[in-house]
Amino acid sequence: MSGNYKQGMVVSADTLASRIGAAVLEAGGNAVDAAVATGFALAVTFPGAGNIGGGGFMVVRLPDGTATAFDFREKAPLAAHALMFLDENGEYSSRIHHNSHLAVGVPGTVAGFALAHERLGNLPWAELVAPAVELAREGFDLTTSRASDLARYVRQAFRPYPASMAAFSNNGEPYEAGETLVQSDLANTLERIMREGRDGFYRGETARLIAAEMERGGGMITEEDLARYEAKERVPVQGTYRGYDIISMHPPSSGGPALIEMLNILEGYDLQAMGHNSTAYIHHLTEAMRRAYRDRARWVADMDFVEVPLERILSKEYAAELRESIDPQRATPSSVTDVELPYESPETTHYSVVDASGMAVSVTYTIESWYGSKITVPGGGFLLNNEMGDFNAAPGMTTDRGLIGTEPNLARPEQRMLSSMTPSIVAKDGELVAVVGAPGGRTIINSVLEVILHLIDFGMDIQSAVDAARLHHQWLPTSVTIERDGASAAVIEALRAMGHEVRMGGSQGRTNCIGIDPITGAVIGAADTRQPDAAAIGTGG
Repeated sequence: MSGNYKQGMVVSADTLASRIGAAVLEAGGNAVDAAVATGFALAVTFPGAGNIGGGGFMVVRLPDGTATAFDFREKAPLAAHALMFLDENGEYSSRIHHNSHLAVGVPGTVAGFALAHERLGNLPWAELVAPAVELAREGFDLTTSRASDLARYVRQAFRPYPASMAAFSNNGEPYEAGETLVQSDLANTLERIMREGRDGFYRGETARLIAAEMERGGGMITEEDLARYEAKERVPVQGTYRGYDIISMHPPSSGGPALIEMLNILEGYDLQAMGHNSTAYIHHLTEAMRRAYRDRARWVADMDFVEVPLERILSKEYAAELRESIDPQRATPSSVTDVELPYESPETTHYSVVDASGMAVSVTYTIESWYGSKITVPGGGFLLNNEMGDFNAAPGMTTDRGLIGTEPNLARPEQRMLSSMTPSIVAKDGELVAVVGAPGGRTIINSVLEVILHLIDFGMDIQSAVDAARLHHQWLPTSVTIERDGASAAVIEALRAMGHEVRMGGSQGRTNCIGIDPITGAVIGAADTRQPDAAAIGTGG
């Protein structure tokens, strides 16, 4: 269907942001242009995860089938070191690690969008940022879910930070649904970005505001850190699964390698014959997840700093070795002496874009926890991330049996912290099939895996593939978590008899995806029904 995709499509966590991205497509922008505009709009309308104070990844497949990726993961500041999360007594402090100015990494989003636009964009930069400037300056009406979400943080988590209260409260009180949220400081920041490009964030007034807040709060980021930050274009990791091409993100994302490792393991089984969410299916998925997450923690980190055995992780031969270690009747034990995993927040956002030429863009970005560090830059109007929490806590806080363990992911100056973000694209025989991704911390990788399995092994349409119940296992803790109503009582009992620890309930991820009808070439957006404000907005068809 190359060049015959009927329409463009944007699917994101927010209706206004999706509309802005679709309008860019209507105005002659390509999928990268629309992704940039959508990302900036989400920084206004979806402040819990949309951001200019965080970072992430973008995977792009061009109409000719070639692919590239952009890494704008946050970096550790120049002053960072492996012991920075210990208190004055030399004890590990979760507060310092996750909820302090020291938890803030050097933001990457603006640099990443600028690099992607420079390499692949079509419309002028200013036209892509302008809608976000207007949204921030003129304001937008809060939906019920957004107002409720903000209210929880205004009542407690934002209280220690006057700039956060000023940005997100109505004179110290929560906004009600239907009231207009105006963000004048954010509008000014976005206007500097609109006029000056990446320098409007990493140099000049915005950089001074960030550095001043860091100094005030005891953080490490300086104007030099900001000026030195660079996003990188990377070669995406690629694999195959039952004749389909899988394109995903290169480290420091662990998502791409783990996704392809699991697909390689599962390719040796007839999952369709097992039946979706049957005992055998859940058992084999869990065992594949168990092995990939163990390898993730042992080996994967920023390859600019650490040697990662990526070729081995991605190989079919290694997957065959792992498959041999799976007992079809018994759960493999997970031992705390193998590796310990650092905490990773489940709060992120993902969006997908396809244009009428067939260019596809998959973007996942985040400020780590919901509303990041909760610290808004005074005069800047935007929240800062707490991504330094994705580095390991300290040397010696992990255990292993002669393996690297999590040593590669200790904080080092300018290293990018490990991530589970897994923006991915599926193709077959040279044609685009789907654009996939999810939020959810470590569950991200498994959510993306399962959407792909739903499409390929079970023949689901894209909306059904997104909405179907999901499960998660990550080596440690040892339990497999299944979404409510995702498995019958008999299946759960059988899994427990096999040695699995099973937990039920909750929801897993919000996978805003796009599928291509293989017959008509129609572009079909699938906003996850788990997310009330998500929307798929199409063009031209």
